[in-house]
Amino acid sequence: MRVAFLGLGKMGSAIARHLLKAGHEVTVWNRTPAATEPLARAGARVANSPAGAVAEAEVAFTMVMDDAALEAILFTGGAIQALPQDSIHVSLSTISVKLSERITEAHGAARQHFIAAPVFGRPNIAEEGRLWIAAAGEPAALTRVRPLLETFSRGITVVSETPSGAHALKLGGNFLITAMIASLSESFVYADALGLDPKIFLETVNSALFQSPFYLSYGKVMLDPPEQPGSTIALGEKDMRLFREAAASAHARTPLADTFEANLKTAIEAGMKDQDWASGYYRLMQSMTRNEQ
Repeated sequence: MRVAFLGLGKMGSAIARHLLKAGHEVTVWNRTPAATEPLARAGARVANSPAGAVAEAEVAFTMVMDDAALEAILFTGGAIQALPQDSIHVSLSTISVKLSERITEAHGAARQHFIAAPVFGRPNIAEEGRLWIAAAGEPAALTRVRPLLETFSRGITVVSETPSGAHALKLGGNFLITAMIASLSESFVYADALGLDPKIFLETVNSALFQSPFYLSYGKVMLDPPEQPGSTIALGEKDMRLFREAAASAHARTPLADTFEANLKTAIEAGMKDQDWASGYYRLMQSMTRNEQ
């Protein structure tokens, strides 16, 4: 298929490579042109603008950091105007429910299709092609893009025919990730304060209670931070803010998320916005404990 891919961070670059390996004709664009060079060497065409990238696409993927970046591509950058009729835009990003609804309306007015397909997984999982996708949109359009989604995923959950449902689900999932990170952080601080090795604490409680590779992998990241963050404090704060906004629009209370966002804002104010989401939150909890002593 003729595929456009816009947004070549760690996640986007990995996913675009899977599409190239699967034999699709891929045109890429990125706000920072240097990120396109490895994909160009792998056979991708490089466009100079969002509109130029999607002009001949059957399917256009976007994978960007936040609402503002996606709005700049679709509206300011002219991608919706340039995308051919009956083509499909697939948003892999974690964005707000409100923006998802706006994009759905805009594509409908342009006689295009919109599939929400936010992904679960860190960059190393994207490299391995083992992301999990929450997908939503018109069934016929989803059927058309499903073979593309399968090139970089280990599973797909079809949420509903309403794209914003998938984005709402993703925000809820990221809330649970943050809750896990917060609870592990507090338990590690607790263990250390009482003279217990946090690594032994993690191994014991995970074996006895959760038996979860997810808890184990995140716990290891927190206790042995990676040189390059898989996801950042800034992204974690953005997701908690969007989760709270979506909940507020439905009059749902979120006392835990309120606390998590406040802590993440504190971390950003302390200059930690580019630190790893998981290990950075743990460091914040350690710092808060030391300051109280």
